[in-house]
Amino acid sequence: MDANSILSRRLEALDEQLQGLEQAVSEQAAPTLEDILPQVQQVVAGLLNAYAAHCGKSPCDSDDLLEVFKAFVKGDPSLNTVRDNVRELVYYHNCLQLGRLDALPRAPARMAVRTARHIYLYLRSRCEQEGRLD
Repeated sequence: MDANSILSRRLEALDEQLQGLEQAVSEQAAPTLEDILPQVQQVVAGLLNAYAAHCGKSPCDSDDLLEVFKAFVKGDPSLNTVRDNVRELVYYHNCLQLGRLDALPRAPARMAVRTARHIYLYLRSRCEQEGRLD
């Protein structure tokens, strides 16, 4: 399997995970942000690492999404496009850690999943434009 096929399969798998998260937050008994945020962060780290690996960068296996982001953008400032979305997820994480649920937006679990979807759509379209997919 060539690198483009590997990236395509990885993006498809991450898209399926996102669809599952989107389904979960749309249900009546939707998960809380505390329950869903680690999964969202895992998907986003997977997206960033999949793209970075295809570009020849070493993946970052840190649990810290900001560290993964720093490794992701290294050498290509145009990738800062996803910065605000990553910052939003880090903000949600920090609010949970500090017990500041009052500082979160309305429906934060849904917003976190939407933010991950934005990152997916950006990277997917970028991969298509760059001819990285099979």
